[in-house]
Amino acid sequence: MCRGHALANRNRERMAVELTVITGMSGAGKSQAMGVFEDAGWYVVDNLPPRLLTDLARLFVTEGHVGRAAVVCDIRGGAFFADLGEQLQITATQLGITPRILFLEARDEVLLNRYRETRRRHPLAGAGTVHEGIRQERAILGDIREVAEVVIDTSDLTIWDLRRTIVESMIDPEARQRMQVLFVSFGFKHGAPNDADLIFDVRFIANPHYIPEFAPLTGLDAGVADFVFSAPEATGFLPRVESLLDFLLPAYVAEGKSHLVIGIGCTGGRHRSVAISERLAQRYRGRPQFEVAVSHRDIGRSTLLAPQDADLSQGAD
Repeated sequence: MCRGHALANRNRERMAVELTVITGMSGAGKSQAMGVFEDAGWYVVDNLPPRLLTDLARLFVTEGHVGRAAVVCDIRGGAFFADLGEQLQITATQLGITPRILFLEARDEVLLNRYRETRRRHPLAGAGTVHEGIRQERAILGDIREVAEVVIDTSDLTIWDLRRTIVESMIDPEARQRMQVLFVSFGFKHGAPNDADLIFDVRFIANPHYIPEFAPLTGLDAGVADFVFSAPEATGFLPRVESLLDFLLPAYVAEGKSHLVIGIGCTGGRHRSVAISERLAQRYRGRPQFEVAVSHRDIGRSTLLAPQDADLSQGAD
């Protein structure tokens, strides 16, 4: 064996590529499926002409930068779609990569309703009806459906049901991307974060701002944090919010959510919200299903308040 072939074989052994082909009926949910793989950290290509499938897989093997890829090949490829079966065989024979096939379908009446709702044309309808396009597509896809590893009928599934089904059937549990959980402390006087999924208002907790030695500090300082957590309001709040998040976070993971932003707000965003965000983040760090981060949006802002912004009951914080 020549040196070049030996090197190519070593590269191929070193870079094992997992390849999934997403296909199926138009309107059955391929875009949602594509999003599931993308959220799980896969390299995703939409509407790939099947004739390029082997070349793409060879590129992944040669370059060594992509270990998991999902490509959508469907009837939008027109005349090129007929090459899909042949290209699947070539990819397996030449590269040793056997693509898995995820096939999505739905009942005719469901597909018709979806097209009515979106008011889009079926790719095979031409001058005819959507129903005729669906009938032609189902006939064309019959062979590829027979060899699909996973077939999912999306007729009675919600978007979240579909995402969960794909994750459970196609994504290796060891390779699933963890849900990113971001705790954001902020001050209400500067406005609540627009991207927060959940917001907790902690302005009812005693304010360290009125303790002279704490006013110039932040919730990252141990003395301020101790003051916050010793307040009766905090000792009653924390177990309740932790119990709620203990329920919600795994439920969001099961639903397929990939990113969750939790806002913790006080008046100025420097003391109470900072300390509580840090405490909650610490609680969920290290859990295998979460990737936890903290952002203190307003911690560097001035401690001075204009009179109209003052929180008369709790101070500037």
